[in-house]
Amino acid sequence: MERSQELFDRAQKVLPGGVNSPVRAFRAVDLCPRFITKAQGAYIYDADGKSYIDYVCSWGPMILGHDHPVVREAVEKAVKDGLSFGAPTEREVEMAELMVELVPNIEMVRMVNSGTEAVMSAIRLARGATGRDKIIKFEGCYHGHSDCLLVNAGSSALAGGHPSSAGVPEDIVKHTLTAQFNRLETVEALLNEYPGQVACVIVEPVAANMGVVAPAPGFLEGLRALCDKSGALLIFDEVITGFRLALGGAQEYFGVKADLVTFGKIIGGGMPVGAYCGSRALMEQVAPCGPVYQAGTLSGNPVAMAAGLAQLRYLKAHPEVYDYIGTLAKELADGMREAAERHHAGVAVNQIGSLAAPFFTPNAVTTFVDAKGSDVGRYARYFKGMLERGVYLAPAQFEAMFVSAAHTRQDLAQTLEAVDEALAEL
Repeated sequence: MERSQELFDRAQKVLPGGVNSPVRAFRAVDLCPRFITKAQGAYIYDADGKSYIDYVCSWGPMILGHDHPVVREAVEKAVKDGLSFGAPTEREVEMAELMVELVPNIEMVRMVNSGTEAVMSAIRLARGATGRDKIIKFEGCYHGHSDCLLVNAGSSALAGGHPSSAGVPEDIVKHTLTAQFNRLETVEALLNEYPGQVACVIVEPVAANMGVVAPAPGFLEGLRALCDKSGALLIFDEVITGFRLALGGAQEYFGVKADLVTFGKIIGGGMPVGAYCGSRALMEQVAPCGPVYQAGTLSGNPVAMAAGLAQLRYLKAHPEVYDYIGTLAKELADGMREAAERHHAGVAVNQIGSLAAPFFTPNAVTTFVDAKGSDVGRYARYFKGMLERGVYLAPAQFEAMFVSAAHTRQDLAQTLEAVDEALAEL
């Protein structure tokens, strides 16, 4: 760890906290972050030459594993043509056509540069299309760092929000209302309290920023019905679930239609990219067709489009990938549960598709309140034990584990051996 520590010491002099995204600082686990030099397949390698089985997968987009040859070759070819043009290219048209083909209920796509930008733009569109100001989000669901979404409603599920970041004025978030994930009655209460004022309800179909919490039976269907009744739009934030939970995302997986859908880096093969999508009637309200303004020089970047096209076309041609990663994730979750029971560790493990998360609480986790009951100190000790055994997890309790097509059953066996030993140490 000498090299990573040296780099971290240098980084803290020129980068806030030594990082460019907060969770990378490893503060939640009280360790020095590992500086990564390369990645291949299911493995990442740090500056000290140590390899790790990677269950972060760049926070989800590496569904085929790192440096997949199909994606790499597409990028290498695209780079030779230039890095950025600030002008239309055929690849962005091909990407939009492919997304419309694969994702249910969308007719048009607008490319942007990140999931944060996609969500910010989708909410602006919802407000512009409905002529309403208020939005409903869910406590524990993360939708990027735009001002109106940086809200923490505290213990009150039915109150207006308060900024959870300095630099966000109260006036900006006064229209952001917060409900409880998996509790339809909290959404209905807000819609009744503010009739005709809510532009949209935005939700992670699988809440993957409080660990992994699946929607309760009827929850997403209930949101659809409440939005239809109130005139609000339903936005699925599929930055995590899009093209990972299923080829058509959560709409396909759960059979529930959203009005707008947002995507992130998975459509760029892990490169910086995002998109928001919806019906032609909605999307043609975006400039230059309509009055809702949004723009970006790097939107539809040709290299990112090449990477994303290669990955999505591969997934379309190999649907068995989803069966494989889902089966492997289930075996991983089952093995973690067995180890937790063996050591009386008091750990709940959630899993859906290729997403999984251990919660250091003996209670079932179906809401954000449940998730917050986790023992973050025990998770930090578990994380350290896993890292020492060559398994790289998210350096925070409230994140997901991602399984990729590059993970093997040998990797799984090694991981579960590490789980057994790390839990035994607790």
